[in-house]
Amino acid sequence: MAVLTREYAQTRGEEAALIDARGQTAWGALDPRVNALVNGLRARGLAAGDTVAVVIGNRREWFEIALACAHGGWTYVPVNWHWAPDELAYVFQDAGAKAVFVEAMFADAVATALRDPRGAGVACVFAVDGADGPLRHEPRAIDFEALIASASTEEPADQAMGGPMFYTSGTTGRPKGVRGSLSGAASMPPEMLKMIGGGFAQWVPIPGRTLLCGPFYHSAQWAFSFLPMIAGSSVVMQHKFDAAEALDLIDRHRVTNIHLVPTQMKRFLDVPDAAKARFSGDSLAIAIHGAAPCPPSVKRAMIDWWGPKIAEYYGSTEGSIISWITSADWLEKGGSVGKPMPNVEVLVVDDDGKPVEPGKDGALYFRNLMGTDFAYHNDPEKTAAAHLAPGVFTTGDIGRIDADGFLWLSDRKIDMIISGGVNIYPAEIEGALNAHPAVEDCAVIGVPDDEFGENVKALVCVKEGAPADDALAADLIAHCRTLLAGYKAPKSVDFIDAIPRSAAGKILKKPLRDPYWAGRERRI
Repeated sequence: MAVLTREYAQTRGEEAALIDARGQTAWGALDPRVNALVNGLRARGLAAGDTVAVVIGNRREWFEIALACAHGGWTYVPVNWHWAPDELAYVFQDAGAKAVFVEAMFADAVATALRDPRGAGVACVFAVDGADGPLRHEPRAIDFEALIASASTEEPADQAMGGPMFYTSGTTGRPKGVRGSLSGAASMPPEMLKMIGGGFAQWVPIPGRTLLCGPFYHSAQWAFSFLPMIAGSSVVMQHKFDAAEALDLIDRHRVTNIHLVPTQMKRFLDVPDAAKARFSGDSLAIAIHGAAPCPPSVKRAMIDWWGPKIAEYYGSTEGSIISWITSADWLEKGGSVGKPMPNVEVLVVDDDGKPVEPGKDGALYFRNLMGTDFAYHNDPEKTAAAHLAPGVFTTGDIGRIDADGFLWLSDRKIDMIISGGVNIYPAEIEGALNAHPAVEDCAVIGVPDDEFGENVKALVCVKEGAPADDALAADLIAHCRTLLAGYKAPKSVDFIDAIPRSAAGKILKKPLRDPYWAGRERRI
C-alpha cells in the first residue's frame, strides 16, 4: 500500500476520502488507484525528480495525481485553469513538464499549447473525463483511466516524496515557479509529508472534513485541503464556488473546516435570507481566510453570523503562513493580521535594510526559524531580489509590529494587484497592452473594489490619430483577453495624456494610484 494512504485504507476503508459532484472515493479504493498511478507513470518513463503539469479542476482525480506524485518523487505544477494557450505553453516549457494531465473543459486550450513549439518537451498527455475528444489529433494522449487499469496495484518500490511547484505571476512579466522545501524533494521519504500534514492539527480538526471551494491550483487552497487529508481528513470539493450550495455542503457533509478569501465571505453574506435560515453550521469548527485584505465590515458580519470561528492568516506561496489571528484578537485589534507564528521572525527595515524604530512602518522581511527557504525556478536574479540575506525574504508588503507584538500591513512595495484573493502583476498586462497598435504608453494599477478588494485598471496614452473612446477601451480589454487569462484583463480603461516615469524610465505608480485610493486608511 502507498505510505500516505495505507493506515486509512486498513482502518477506515469504507469511509469516504474524496467527495465531488460526480461521486466519492473511499480510502480503501483510493489506495490501489494511487499505487496504479505511480506504477503506470513509471512505466511511461517518468523518473523521480521529473516534473508534471496538471490542468484539472477541483475533482477527485487531482488528489489522486497529487498523492501519486507524493510517492513517486515527482514535482507537480498546479496550473491555473483560466490561463490562455500562450500562458500554458510558456509554463510547460519553463517548468520542464514531461507530462500534462488535463480534463475535458480545459483540453482545447491545452491542445493549442501543445502544438506550440514550447510544448515539444511534453512526452505524455493524460486525458481525464473525456479530454481525449479535443486531444484526438494529439499522438501523445493517453486515457487516464486506461493508464490506471493497465498498471499494477501493488505497492510501488522506492517511494520518494514529491510536491508542488506553484507559479506566481512575475513583477517583470511572465509567471515564475516557486521552489520550496516540498517541491520535488525526491531524496526524502513520503513520511515527511505526513508529519507536515499532522502539524495542521494546530489549525483544523484532524481527522476532520474539509470543504474545498476555491481552486486547488492556489497554494493556500492546496495546503488547507491536501495536507490535512494526508493526516487523515477527507475532502469535499466544489469546482466553482457557489455560496448557497457551499452552505448546504457544509451541513450535508458535516464539514469541520473551510478556507475562504474575502470575496467568498462577501458572497456568503449576500445569499438570500432563506438559505441563511436553513444553515446550521454546527459541524464547522473553523473558517480560515487569507490571500487578501478583508473589509472590516465583512469580517465583523461573518463573526456575528458564524460566531468566533473566523480565523485569519497572513502568508504567501513563498513563505507559507507568517501570522495568525483569532476572532477574539481581531475584535480587539481590528485591522491587524495577527502575531507571527512561533517559527517566524519578522524584520521591519528601511530602504537601506536597517531596522526601523519599534511601531514604525517599514519593508517587511521574514525568516523561518526552521531554516526553510525558497527559490524562483530559472530566475536567480528574482530570487536574490526577494532576499535581504540568505533565508530572509520579503512578500513586498510594508507594515509594522505594534507594542503587543501584532503585525499590521499598510501598503504594498512591489507592483502587485490582489483581486478576489488572486495575485495579478501589472507588468504582464502592460506587456499585452503595449502590443496593441493604438497604444503609445500605458500603466496598469489596482483600484478599490468593494467585492474583490482591488480591480485592474489600465491607464493608456494613445498614439497620434487613435481615438481615445469607449470603442478603443473595449478593444483593448478584448485584446488582453486573447493573450492573457480573463481575470488579468483590465476591467476599465482610462485615457491620460502622459505616464509619469522616473529618470531611469520606470513607471511611477504612486501618483497614478493616489487619486483612486484617496480617503482610505490602507493602500491595499
